[in-house]
Parts: sequence; structure tokens; C-alpha cells
Amino acid sequence: MNDAFAFRSENPVLVSLRPAGFADFVGQNRVLEKLRIMTSAARQRREPLSHILLSGPPGLGKTTLAMILAEEMQTHIRITSGPVIEKAGDLAGMLTGLEYGDILFIDEIHRLAKAIEEYLYSAMEDFCIDVMLDQGPNARSIRLDIPKFTLIGATTRTGLLTAPLRNRFTLQTRLDYYEAEDLSKIVRRSATLLHIAIEEEAAMEIARRSRGTPRIVNNLLFFVRDYSQHASHQQVITLKHAKEALALLDIDTHGLDEMDKRILYVLGYHYNGGPVGINTIAVAVGEERQTLEDVHEPFLIQEGYLQRTAQGRILTAKGWQLLKKDPENEMQGKLLF
Repeated sequence: MNDAFAFRSENPVLVSLRPAGFADFVGQNRVLEKLRIMTSAARQRREPLSHILLSGPPGLGKTTLAMILAEEMQTHIRITSGPVIEKAGDLAGMLTGLEYGDILFIDEIHRLAKAIEEYLYSAMEDFCIDVMLDQGPNARSIRLDIPKFTLIGATTRTGLLTAPLRNRFTLQTRLDYYEAEDLSKIVRRSATLLHIAIEEEAAMEIARRSRGTPRIVNNLLFFVRDYSQHASHQQVITLKHAKEALALLDIDTHGLDEMDKRILYVLGYHYNGGPVGINTIAVAVGEERQTLEDVHEPFLIQEGYLQRTAQGRILTAKGWQLLKKDPENEMQGKLLF
């Protein structure tokens, strides 16, 4: 591919672990089935892909899938993100620089400015953009045709997308958290690419504590590898080394990290299980509200420790159990962790 592959500040080792095609991609079977159908049909018609919106929590493979689609379609991909596009001219430059069939991937597309987003409407439907020239009384617009392209948008917060933009995507599909079995396969594949031997039990232990997220599972693998090498000077990751390394990272057997535990602790001990507003929790744990909503809450809710209500966040029975507290008698018991 050409210089359109701009990985920005990503670790080159992490990039090398990305699956190169559908066959290498683990999990998300329903999403892959839809994408395979679209790419197969587009290749038969010798047309560009229709526009695609990928949603879901961070780290599940949205960028990787966009790159796989470019590889499957044998075309170029231009990667950018919503906050980077500050002016309409920035977007116009990207669009006019595309060739027929190219893919424009916009990460965090919900963070596009409203004025810039409106430029996408005609670009996605009519493959043209209106550019304003001059200002004041001399202002005029000219229409520029752009090659037929594919827009792939990625978002962690679908609800923040406006309806006009969302409805212009032919396929809207969501990536969900991974099962431990699939993550274990990713660990073993990554270990093979890194030329590391790993016990199957160790791979599953890392998978279980990775919050259902491939990006996290690879990050944990890197640290466990370093710990194993430091502890034994061998390129073999054992179950013992995996447990010791993950304990050092304060990641428990449930996959909860220190911030997750602080959130549950605040709800249980400071506010008797809630309901508590998210802003109050953010102040109590010393973290930004958006970080709690995007990173910690989805996992805690999916795992059943936390519930979101109109009045605020409340601790569930499973959350109380983890805290070793009886909701009927909150003074009994101690923290499990």
C-alpha cells in the first residue's frame, strides 16, 4: 500500500500483530459474515464498497477491519479521525486526493464538527462537494466532483451521531466484547508472531483478565512476556508467571483493574450502593466522566456489577457480592480485593 497507511503514534509491534485478512481475524463472526458478503458482491460488480459504520467499545478491531476491507478490495485506505479534521478544507483535501474505489476511514466519527459533517452528506450520496471561495459579497461556491469512494466510520458512541449522517451508511454493525476462548486464540497467535512459547493455561488466564478486548489482551501479553523473561530468562510463559505478572498489574481474576475497584468501592462504601450520578462518581475516584463512561462502565455493566438508571448508577447484587457486603446489612464483610 502507499503512504495512506499512516498509523500515527501506534507501536509498530502492535501493528504487526494485526490480522491481514478475514481468515486471520478471530471472533465477531456475525460482523465478518456481513462484511464478506459486501466485499464479495462489490468485487463481482467491480464497484467500490458501500459506506460502512462500525461501532462498539474501543480496542475491539474497528480499525483493523477497515484495513482488512482495503486489503480484500485491493485498494488504498486513508486513515484519519474526527478530532483531527478541524476545517472543511481539511476534509475537502482528503476527499479530492482519493482515487476511484479508495477507502476513507474516519475513527471517532461522532467527534466531527457539525459544519464538517455536512460536507460528508453530498460526498457520500452524490460524490461531490461544494467549496466556498472568497468571503463577503464576493463569496461563491464551486462544485467539485470526487471519485466514487467508500467511507468507513468508527465510533464508540453511536448515540452521538446525527441521524442524517448515520442513515447514509449502508451497513451499520456493532462489535461486541470477545469471549475468553476467542481471546485465548488471539494470545496464542500473537505469541507465535512474537516468537514466544506460551502454555495454553497461561494464554487462557491472560484472556480471562483482558476485559473482552483484543487490544488489552495484547498489552497484557507484552507485560507478561517481559515478566516471564525477567523472572526465568526463558522465552516460555507459564501459568505461574502469568498470574504473578497480572497480580503485579493489579488486575484480578475477574479482569477488574484498580479503577474498576475504586468505582465499586465508592458506590458500595460511600453511597450505600447508589443511585449516584456519574459526575459525583468521577469526582470521588478522580477520573474524567468520559473515561468512566467509555472505558470502565461498559465492562462493569456487561459483567453485571453495575446498573445505569435514570436516577444514577447503582450497585447490583453481583457488585455487592464482590465487595463482600450484604446490601441488607452494609456494615458486614470486607472487600474481596
